Amino acid sequence: MAWHVEGTYFENCNCNMVCPCTTSGLTAPADNERCNVALAFHVDTGEVNGVDVAGLTVCVVADAPPVMSDGGWKVGVLMDAAATPEQAEALGGVFGGQLGGPMEGLVPLIGDMVGMESQEITYSNDGRRHQVKVGSAVDMAVEDFVSPLDRAEAGVKVSGVGFPSDTLAAGTSSTAVVNVFGMTWDNAGKNSFSAPFAWSA
Repeated sequence: MAWHVEGTYFENCNCNMVCPCTTSGLTAPADNERCNVALAFHVDTGEVNGVDVAGLTVCVVADAPPVMSDGGWKVGVLMDAAATPEQAEALGGVFGGQLGGPMEGLVPLIGDMVGMESQEITYSNDGRRHQVKVGSAVDMAVEDFVSPLDRAEAGVKVSGVGFPSDTLAAGTSSTAVVNVFGMTWDNAGKNSFSAPFAWSA
C-alpha cells in the first residue's frame, strides 16, 4: 500500500558549520574521525498502510565513518512512546527503510542496526529554533543561523541536497547530548540542519 508522511525535521552532527557530508552527497570526509549524528522527525500529517501516524516523532541516531558513503554505519531508532503498536510498526517501516522512500537508500550503508526503543519524546519547533528530548537518550536543541548582515532574516540555506529535503536551513546546536545504543556524545556548538519534509512511496 502507498504511504505518505509530512512534517518537520532537524539534525545535529559533530561537524563544524556546514557539514561536508551532507553538502557533498556523503562523498566528502567529515570534520572528525567519526560522524556522530542524530536526526529528529516530527510527523504533522501522515498515513502508512492505512495507519494514521500524525503527531508522532521519531529520532534516528548514527555513528558512521568520516566518508559516510563507505558504509558500516551503526544506527538506532527511537520511537515515540505515544505510538500504538500499529503506529510504531508503520513508522519503523518508513524510518527503517523497509517500506521504500528516502530511508531505503541508506539501508546499504548500515552495518549494524542496533534496534528500536520506545521512549517518551517531546518535540518543539518555532520555525527557527528546534528541540527534541527523548527520555534520557537524547537532548538536542538547535537554531537556524541568520547573519547579522541579513536584513531580511532569511537565514542560510543549502539547496540541491536531496535528503531528507532538497533545501536545508543551516545552523548550530546549543545542546546536543546523546547516550543510547552504546553511542555517547556531546555535540554542543556544532552543525545543524532543519527543513520541512514530505515523503511518500
